[in-house]
This record gives sequence, structure tokens and C-alpha cells, in this order.
Amino acid sequence: MRRRIVRIGSLAGLLGLALSLGIGCAGLVRPRGPYDYFSLPDPTDPWSRKIAGWQRRELADVPASDPATPAVAGGGESGRAAAPAVLPGMPAPGLRAKYSEFRAMRKRSLARSTAEWIQEQAQAHYMADGPVDHWATLEETLRRDGDDCDGLELLVYHALRDLGFSEREVYRAIVYRPSDGQHHMVTLWFEDPDDPWVLDPTGAMTTGMPRMSDLPAWVPLKVFSDASEYTVRPRTVPGLADALAAAP
Repeated sequence: MRRRIVRIGSLAGLLGLALSLGIGCAGLVRPRGPYDYFSLPDPTDPWSRKIAGWQRRELADVPASDPATPAVAGGGESGRAAAPAVLPGMPAPGLRAKYSEFRAMRKRSLARSTAEWIQEQAQAHYMADGPVDHWATLEETLRRDGDDCDGLELLVYHALRDLGFSEREVYRAIVYRPSDGQHHMVTLWFEDPDDPWVLDPTGAMTTGMPRMSDLPAWVPLKVFSDASEYTVRPRTVPGLADALAAAP
């Protein structure tokens, strides 16, 4: 994806600065992230038409018979983070807390292995679009035996959904790098609604499975699925306005 939009300069750096303002007990309470990931898009959003076109084709381009997906431990609706560690003087966690922690650990392990698998497959199956940026469907990617980032990302998006992650947890995302105007497609897993995990199909943005807050060089623009679309907007946090006003 090479489409350029208005550069947003040092916004990522400023947002990172804003996160450091007014935060106490960081080891105990995770601060809210700098972005609202689920804002309604503007009526004139230039991405909406392309997203809607892909949604129509993705929903229509379904194989005649899809093999049954086995149940996998660690799936389900929960998007909660693992239970916190027991501090001195605190009672030992009960069965409910242990169960939640087990599920969270299993889901993280599954998501990480999916990220590692697709980054390995991208070495053999990455195919550039050429002069025209085409967003493939999952079936187009499989029939072609590869694609660029927006096609390979679909394997991650669909795999996590098929393996039990809910539709409210896993989304496709368009991210932007202000330093050179490059766009990229990744999967975001919202275990934490304010700071999702990033699964990059090609490793162009990151390897492994870091959180979005660990990648200040990239800015999330759009979050969408085959049935929904959202615009990511900077969240108003204490000190952000002053930081923006003082920026050179």
C-alpha cells in the first residue's frame, strides 16, 4: 500500500509525550492509550469507498465448502487481560481468576504463533500488486498462492476469527508511517481496548507481537472488519493540547 495522505508530522511523538503526562502507579494501572480506535468515519472519508468495496467482495467470495474448524482452547468471547500477579498479603486467586488467566495465556500464545507463522510464509508468498493497489479477498489470496500485505493479512484476520477470537476483538487496520508516507495493513487484537496487539503479516512494520504503543513510528488510521468500519482519532489526554501548542 503506497497511497499518501496529508503528512501528520510529529504527531506520534507528541502523543507518546502526552502519555507520559499525569501518569502515576504505572506498574499497577495501565493508562488509557492515545487513540480512540472506534470513532465513526466522516461521510467524506476517502478510505470508506475502498473498504466498502472490499467488504462486498469478501462476503461474496466464499468457497463452496469450507472445512469445519475445530474448537481450540483459548478461544471465546473474553478479551480481558490476564489476572494480575498476587501481591504480598493478598489472598491467593480463586478458580475464576485462575481460569481467566489460563485463557488469556492460551490466547496470547495462539496469537503469537499465528504472527510468527504468517511472517515466515510471507518470505515465500509475498507478491507485489504492481502499479494498481488491489485489496484481495481471502479466496483471491489463496487461489493466487500469495499477495502483498493486505492479502496476507487476511490469513491472520480469518485465522484468529476461525480459532475462536470474537468479532469484537480482531480487526484489520490501516497504519501510516509519517516519516516516509508509507501505508501498511496489519491485524489488531484488542485484548486491551486502548492498546491492541499488532500482528504484522510481512514484518515490514514489526516482528513478533508488540502492542501499538510500542511502535511510535506508526500511526493507526482505520480499523475495520468485513462488516464494520471505524476511524482512529487521537484521544484528548491531559497535557496533549499544551504539547501540541508548544511543538516547533
